[in-house]
Amino acid sequence: MSHRVVVVSMLLALTAGACERAAKTPAPGPGKELPVSSDLAAKSETLRAVVARGRLNCGVDQELSGFSFKDNRGVWRGFSVDLCRAVAAAAIGDGNAVNFVPVTADNRIELLRTGKIDLLTRSTSWTYSRDAGEGVDFAGVAYYDGQGFLARKSLNLQSALELNGARVCVQSGSTSQNNLADYFRANGLTYTAVPATSNEKAREIYQTEGCDVLSADISALASARSVASNPSQHVILPDVISKEPLALAVRQNDPAWTDLVRWTLNALILAEELGVTSKNVGELAEDSAVPEVRRLLGVEAGYGGKVGLDDAFAFRAIQAVGNYGEVFRRNVGTDLPLRLERGLNALWNAPQPGLLYAAPFR
Repeated sequence: MSHRVVVVSMLLALTAGACERAAKTPAPGPGKELPVSSDLAAKSETLRAVVARGRLNCGVDQELSGFSFKDNRGVWRGFSVDLCRAVAAAAIGDGNAVNFVPVTADNRIELLRTGKIDLLTRSTSWTYSRDAGEGVDFAGVAYYDGQGFLARKSLNLQSALELNGARVCVQSGSTSQNNLADYFRANGLTYTAVPATSNEKAREIYQTEGCDVLSADISALASARSVASNPSQHVILPDVISKEPLALAVRQNDPAWTDLVRWTLNALILAEELGVTSKNVGELAEDSAVPEVRRLLGVEAGYGGKVGLDDAFAFRAIQAVGNYGEVFRRNVGTDLPLRLERGLNALWNAPQPGLLYAAPFR
């Protein structure tokens, strides 16, 4: 049996597993290489590698509650994890066909640039220096965040402006480290940085009172608070000292792969706007008369080939993990330990509008 046939057979077998939170996605016809199609696929070195490997190598945080962590059965969970699964479902038909690679602030860009990972969903801010100078592209903002401070309630702090002379835990090699220096300098304050190699290490140092406050993205602070032994004794200060658009990163030399990742993310956002969920996606694919829903779910042909896939790529992503709102609520929402409001990550047309906006699917 040829290598090509073996690869196709493996991909078909992987598809049968489907993502554990979803029903089985539509299978291709006999002899088709699920789900790659069109000449664009041949132009993407990353897509070819993912298909041949039968798995997506996805870079995630080492341990960030709500975003990427292993549960008590050793299964990866979280907001960033679900984004990996969505891309895998779109690209190779199986949301479980992911090799999760824990990365740090120091090695994430190098692992992506050298092909050790295909996609980076770990909390990484889209900045000028990274976009223009580090050989990576950003396929879209997945979470709008900002940097803040976590402090013990016993300190009675009302504002970060009261932190003059404080010891501040911060992750080295992150934008947080630079933002911290800018903030204290701009406000004429002094501080002592207590650097750590990861969010987890920074949290541990803070928990053992090796510093007075912890500074990171607010989502990471909520995560740190949620796993503290006494979460109610810690408060996130109201100050937001930076903009942190946390985005999906890919290698710069593969625009076809960038498009695939971008439009998978767009599909999840647009699905929420259109009322398409993991539970009703099959029904809407059969019955909806809404033109954009029909295009999104592959009922109207000719759109998947533009990103090197078949027409059902967005259908599979939504069925595997749900729309953006489902992903948010399931992992970091107000009913969970992180207690995060949608805030800036609400849809643009929500009753309390946010910044979330998908480009039209047409």
